[in-house]
Amino acid sequence: MSISQQGQSNKDDMHPLDNVIWYALTTRQTEFAERRDQACRFVQDVSPLAAFLEPTNRGYESLESLVATGEIVGLFLNDPYQERPGWNVAGGAPLLQMLCENGVASTPATGVKIVELGRQDAAEMQDLAALTKPGPFAQRTRELGTYLGIRVQGKLIAMAGERMKIPGHIEVSAVCTHPDHVGKGYARTLMTEVMRRIRERDETPFLHVRQDNAGAIGLYEKLGFQERKFGHYIVIQKL
Repeated sequence: MSISQQGQSNKDDMHPLDNVIWYALTTRQTEFAERRDQACRFVQDVSPLAAFLEPTNRGYESLESLVATGEIVGLFLNDPYQERPGWNVAGGAPLLQMLCENGVASTPATGVKIVELGRQDAAEMQDLAALTKPGPFAQRTRELGTYLGIRVQGKLIAMAGERMKIPGHIEVSAVCTHPDHVGKGYARTLMTEVMRRIRERDETPFLHVRQDNAGAIGLYEKLGFQERKFGHYIVIQKL
């Protein structure tokens, strides 16, 4: 349910997942946050994502004070972006948020070993993300949570991990497979393990995906994810 559907009088009853970037940066991931009045953002080398308490003039003015000229930030909005002075649209996509309250058991791909990724894997992780474009992935994104991978002949060819965290929920993110290795069940295998670890902590997995990415949505539904809300991912640049 969007902010506009709920109405301003109900904003205090809004679920944290309805403004997930804001709640991540003001609860469990404050060590990665920069904040100014009613806006906050991840530090630049962790993620380009940012948010405000509400998408009002004050919210955008607060965000403007956090962002350098020429810099871009990504926002999750409930309603379509309305052009604003001082900002230029640099990209975006229709967004679907999915939640997995009751997971489905999945058979892992055979003959693969899951490895935990760390600092030594940072360059390969960024290269794989740049090639497959699973979403924003910066130099220090891996610090937001546990990231797992699969290697073939020593090369990192698939990964998945954790990004945003709010009380009781952890986002599954950066799910990607090298184009030469798709269709082998690697994404399903990694996601199943990431989700298992999240549930071991008595938390609920969620994720974000483009609304038009039917293949990925089909996989997520097989793993037990269900549509929770539709929204808009918008990338804006400060002029």
